[in-house]
Order: sequence, then C-alpha cells, then structure tokens
Amino acid sequence: MEIAIFGALAFVLDFIAFKMPQGGSVSLVMIPLVLMTFRRGIGAGIATGLLVGLLQILAGPSVAPLTFGFVVMQVILDYLLAYAVVGFAGVMRGMYLKGLKAEKKGKMVAAVVIGTLIASILRYLVHVTTGYLFFGMYAEGNPLVYSIVYNATYMIPLFLLTAAVCSVLFITAPRLTNPEL
Repeated sequence: MEIAIFGALAFVLDFIAFKMPQGGSVSLVMIPLVLMTFRRGIGAGIATGLLVGLLQILAGPSVAPLTFGFVVMQVILDYLLAYAVVGFAGVMRGMYLKGLKAEKKGKMVAAVVIGTLIASILRYLVHVTTGYLFFGMYAEGNPLVYSIVYNATYMIPLFLLTAAVCSVLFITAPRLTNPEL
C-alpha cells in the first residue's frame, strides 16, 4: 500500500517541474522515492521507482515524451530503470537509522545526502547511456560528451533539490522514516 501511495505522490510531484527541451526535468519526483527507500529499504525503493516509471509510460507522451519514436529499450532504461535505481539510496539507511537513534543530526544528514548522491549518480548514468545510444544522432559534436553535459544540466539541480528537501524533512519529521508509524 505504501509503495502505491509513494509512487502516486512521486508521479504527481513530477508535474511540478522545470522541463528540459529534449527530456529530463528538475522536479520533486525523487523526494518520495528517497523517503520510501529510507523508510522501508532498497527493495521498496526500487519497487516504488518501477511504479513511477510505469505510471509515466502509461500516462503517455505528455508525461513521457517519445518525440523521437517509440524504442522499447529506451523506454525501459529512461523510465523503469532510471527511477528504480533511486532505490539504491537505501544503502545509507543503516547509517541514517544509527544517527537517528543516537540523535546525531549531522550523521542523519550525511546519510541522506550520500544516499541521494548515490541514487542521483546511478540515475544520471542511465540517462547518459540512453542519451548516447538513442539520441546521439541529434547531438552537435561528440554524442557522449553531449549526453554527459545535457543530462548533468538537470540531474545536478535535481540532486541538490532532493538532498536539501529530504535532509530538512528527515531531520524535522523523522517519524516519516519510521515504518512502524
């Protein structure tokens, strides 16, 4: 039930976004995904990410623009895998919970930021790969360099936004990360 709720919340929050012209956006989509992975662990985070990607695919071109044609592998990578890997923020869940138990806010924030960084890097690598493989023909110059730079223009702000909001949220309302509540 929580996976469905957090997945739906992430899907809706993705509408509050600064959209990039050739795909990608700076939005609030990763916040519920990071929250779920710190609340329930990596598996739940991955499942929530898969759900968000599936919802975006099912919502159609207005949410998941397929302006360059429908390529199954591109859709799997850019939507299902890219959101699923956010669940790996949960590798820092243990550190966060130790900081929470010891009431060490610095340790909690460090765990959230590092976990979000891991998730963002993994998602970024997926988007760079799909950019290179499927959209490289539209790049001016080296397609790999173009994909690296283009995807960084929204993934870096997305990481910073998600890390900041989750850090504040997890410090001020740690009960959100407690699955018993």
